[in-house]
Amino acid sequence: MHIKMTDKELKLKSVLLRKNLLKYIYQAKAGHTGGSLSCVDILNVLYNRVLHIDPKDSKNPDRDRYIQSKGHCVEALFVTLADRGFFPETDLATLCQYQSHYIGHPTKKVNGVEQNTGALGHGLPIGVGEAIAAKLDQKNHRVFTLIGDGELPEGSNWEAFLAAAHYKLDNLYAILDYNKQQITGDNHEVMNIDSVRVKMEAFGWAVVEVDGHKLSELEQALNNGPLEPGKPNFIIAHTTKGKGVSYMEGNIKWHHGVPSSEQYELALSELSAAEVLI
Repeated sequence: MHIKMTDKELKLKSVLLRKNLLKYIYQAKAGHTGGSLSCVDILNVLYNRVLHIDPKDSKNPDRDRYIQSKGHCVEALFVTLADRGFFPETDLATLCQYQSHYIGHPTKKVNGVEQNTGALGHGLPIGVGEAIAAKLDQKNHRVFTLIGDGELPEGSNWEAFLAAAHYKLDNLYAILDYNKQQITGDNHEVMNIDSVRVKMEAFGWAVVEVDGHKLSELEQALNNGPLEPGKPNFIIAHTTKGKGVSYMEGNIKWHHGVPSSEQYELALSELSAAEVLI
C-alpha cells in the first residue's frame, strides 16, 4: 500500500525525514548521522513508492520484505517507519534510553522491522534465505536489503552473493549505499572495493548504477525488476555521506558524530532553505 503523493511531495518527504533523524540523534546524543543521511532517499522511495506493505497489516505473509543490513544507520529507518505509521513518532523520544526498544540497531521488537541487524554482513544472507523461501512457497513478494559499502569486506556477503546467483534469486534486490566512506576513512584507504560493478557481474548478478539522491532514478531501478530474469538484482546507489548538511557532507567525523546545539540549528536552517527550493 503506497500513499499517493506527487514527485514534489516525495522530495519534500526526504527533507522532513532528514530533519527528523537529526532531531532524534540530537536529543539522544547518539547515532550514526552521516550514513543515515546518505540512505534517507533510498528508504523514502522504498517505503513510499516500491514496497508492497501495509502498516496496519505488517505481518501479512505476502508483504515485501526490507532488511537493513547496515543496521547502525537505524535512525533513518526509524523515522521512515514512524512516518509511514508503523508506530507513533512520539516513541522516538525514547531513542537510546534505558529499556527503550528504539536502540542503536534494528530490533524486531519495533513494529515494521523484519530482522535484527547490526553485526555487518548478516542482512544479505538473511535476505537470500527469505528469497529462497519465497521461491519454494511460490510467492510473488520481493526481498530488499540495504548494504553499506564499508560492510562489503565482510566475507558472509560474498557467500551470499554466490548463493543468490546459484539459486537464480531474481526476487532479491541488494542496494548498495555507496557513499565511499566508512568509520575510519575513505574506502580506498581502509579496504578498496573499486570495480564493484565488475565484481558483481562476475558473480552473476544483474547490476544497475543510479544517483542515490535522485528519487526518480531510484524508483525506476527498484520498481522495474527483475533487471534480468533469473539473476539477483544489485543496485549501486551513489550517495554522499552526510547528504543535505553542508558541513557534514563527505566529512568522516560525522560517521557517528552528534551535532552541538549550534550545529543542529545550522543543519535545520540549511534543510529548510533546501525545502523552499523544491
